Amino acid sequence: MKKILVFLFLLLTPANAYYSVNTDFFSRFNDCYLDEYIKKALYNNHSLKEANYRVEQNRQEIRRVFSKELPSLSVASNYLGTHFPKGDANFFIRDNSFILPFSVAYEPDLLLKTKDKINSSKFLYKAQVANQKATYISLLSDVATNYVNLILYDFLIQQQEKILESKEKNLSYTFNKFNFGVVDLINLNNSKEELNAQKTIYENLIKNRNQTLYNFCTLIGESANNYKEIERGRFEDFEYLGSIPTTISSDVISNRPDLKEAEDKLKSARIDITVAKKDFFPTFNIQGSIIFDTAGRGNFFSWNSSFAYLLLGATQDIFRGGEKLANLRIKKARYEELFENYKQKDLVAIKEINNALNIISQDTKAQNHQKNQLDLEKKNLRIQEKKLSYGTISKIEYLNDKNSYHQQEQLYATSKALRLVDYFTLYKAVGGEL
Repeated sequence: MKKILVFLFLLLTPANAYYSVNTDFFSRFNDCYLDEYIKKALYNNHSLKEANYRVEQNRQEIRRVFSKELPSLSVASNYLGTHFPKGDANFFIRDNSFILPFSVAYEPDLLLKTKDKINSSKFLYKAQVANQKATYISLLSDVATNYVNLILYDFLIQQQEKILESKEKNLSYTFNKFNFGVVDLINLNNSKEELNAQKTIYENLIKNRNQTLYNFCTLIGESANNYKEIERGRFEDFEYLGSIPTTISSDVISNRPDLKEAEDKLKSARIDITVAKKDFFPTFNIQGSIIFDTAGRGNFFSWNSSFAYLLLGATQDIFRGGEKLANLRIKKARYEELFENYKQKDLVAIKEINNALNIISQDTKAQNHQKNQLDLEKKNLRIQEKKLSYGTISKIEYLNDKNSYHQQEQLYATSKALRLVDYFTLYKAVGGEL
């Protein structure tokens, strides 16, 4: 009775009750749009729905295996047409009659082989749930990464527009100087080349932003045709408000969904070896039947018009030893394969977490260097503004310094985006436990 209650609890409990995906992590970036897109992706993404249906298949597989542990009862309705000689008055059977057999078959699980199969199916179900969690975590990380790239492109395009504006003014001033003979044609052509080069950069940024928008729409389950409707915040305001750990506990590594999946598959394979060994033993069967008919003199459903039997026995295969031995060796080889896969995934998990922590540390330092560089450019630009007001430098020189500042802003923004994406890489590496 206890076993049945546990089984019913497993079947009736929703799949997502066996794990929790930390979506609160994405609400710590001072951006309301990202949090909403995370929720939309969880609801609309078709890859997640596909993973959910794979989990449901494994849930139903447990029920299918469990049903084999229960007796089977069947009934059939048959017409019987017969003809016998009429010589014996004591022998009576109707030429046309109906037969209604009730049959029952049951294979007692004396060796607990069916129970082992149920436990094996449970571990495969848990492995699929872990795979589902990995799919969720990977999707959320991709959504957040694409969102950061999207608002980064918005910022880069804004700065590039300022650079284009300065380059156009620069070309206008150079053209005026050329008309007055102050500069030659080479200087004029160089200004045109610089403007064209910056226009090319601008168009590439537009192209990359559109591609990111199309991909982002797909991730959140919307048509790419709706890319213009994607709202987002400002890159300048986007920042993680929590704290990133410098070390990760070994418990977090062992709870990664890919490791849990490999572990559960390994447990299932170990049980399959036990089942393969039990196949060498006989199977025990109980069969019974009671048949009601209208062929005799008695009434339908009476003992005078019924036939019943009960059969108990054991069955042993004779010529299938080679097949069973090969099956046992296959299960053992499968177990060893999964064991090596588990050890490899454990090494990969440690590597990925160490890589994530390392790139966060290095990219944070790189961003700090870019910030110092940006501050220096800003100070230089203020000095140039004063010189321009005093008339000690030309407008072209000032515009060139202003462009250098905008380009430094772009470099700093790119370094900041790399650091933020590193957080999502760590989130994925630790299985969402941040």
